[in-house]
Amino acid sequence: MSKKPASQGRDNSTSVRQRVCLFIRRKIASGELGAGDAISELSVAKELGVSRTPVREALGQLAAEGIIEQSPNRRAAVASLTRQDIIELYELREALEVYAVGKAARHPFHQADLDKLQALTDAILTFKDDLDRAGGPELDQEQMRRFAAHDLAFHSHLMRLAANARILKVVNETRLLIRIFAIRRHGHTGALLEDIHRRHSEVVRAIAEQNPERAMRAMAEHIQLSLRERLDDFDHGEIESSLRETFPSSLDTRSLLLTGNFRDSRRTD
Repeated sequence: MSKKPASQGRDNSTSVRQRVCLFIRRKIASGELGAGDAISELSVAKELGVSRTPVREALGQLAAEGIIEQSPNRRAAVASLTRQDIIELYELREALEVYAVGKAARHPFHQADLDKLQALTDAILTFKDDLDRAGGPELDQEQMRRFAAHDLAFHSHLMRLAANARILKVVNETRLLIRIFAIRRHGHTGALLEDIHRRHSEVVRAIAEQNPERAMRAMAEHIQLSLRERLDDFDHGEIESSLRETFPSSLDTRSLLLTGNFRDSRRTD
């Protein structure tokens, strides 16, 4: 009986490991797995119908990328981001995406690419319309998941126009890490959706006009605003956690936060 070449065996092993990585990434991106959630080697292996070895290898790869954390006893869990982590991830996004959008604006484009960017941009207004019809203050969790998918598609397509696969890979990994935190955040309001639509539209117009300076400026402002929102969310989340420890569970801690009827127990005068 003939034996498989050693290289073929390695290729198969790599393929299974990458399939496991993709499976876990999708669970994180969809919100099924959030920050701090445990990942069971056995459960993943059973779900995918593979042995535990490629799952263990995939977890090691994701740990090296900072997407999950592994303890000395090999317990794996989705990474929990610190405030400084968020700042550094957005600094990386700004450096790469601003450069990439400038490069995209310098080169001729296919009208189909521009049409796709515009369609993804205009889809933001459908979320606002849904919100207006429902009469709610902000997008719910399911709507935020769908919005995140549209937003990721917009930014990924922009990165593809820059024709640099390495930048696209790093930006997508960075956005996945940011997504881990974003899953726990409050939903977008109508005003914020309008602002995101306006900023995406500015980037698309700048590319259509092949104006790299304007495109880069619009993207930088967009990312900087998003960073401020994420930091506000993080800070509010920290205060809410503190309030839950300080006040009875029956109280609406978010209402206390919004009305200012609290004292942050972490503060020292």
